[in-house]
Amino acid sequence: MEVIQSIVQNVNVVRLAGDLDGNTAPGVQAQIMTLTSPNVKMILDMSGVSFMSSAGLRMLLVMYRTIMSQSGKVVLVGLSEDIRDTMLMTGFLDFFTYLETLDDGLKTFSL
Repeated sequence: MEVIQSIVQNVNVVRLAGDLDGNTAPGVQAQIMTLTSPNVKMILDMSGVSFMSSAGLRMLLVMYRTIMSQSGKVVLVGLSEDIRDTMLMTGFLDFFTYLETLDDGLKTFSL
């Protein structure tokens, strides 16, 4: 799993590529947690994620709860159809703002 972090228009953008599973989710979670702070603005670009297991879903939920508890906001972009469907069926998508592209995600923070 590759994790690339950048700051675009004062928003933390985290790009993930590879499989998000029991082997990779703990490391990804640790990296993302170092970026959380009060009022953080974060976009998780998942366009490069080819597979996500329940460990990946759990990681997303922990990240969401941490960011929201600090009055921050997180937006997901680039979910594959399979991952989006899984998140929809399990109710996980209800927690997140989900948009198609990084540009769409950045626009939500500029409003």
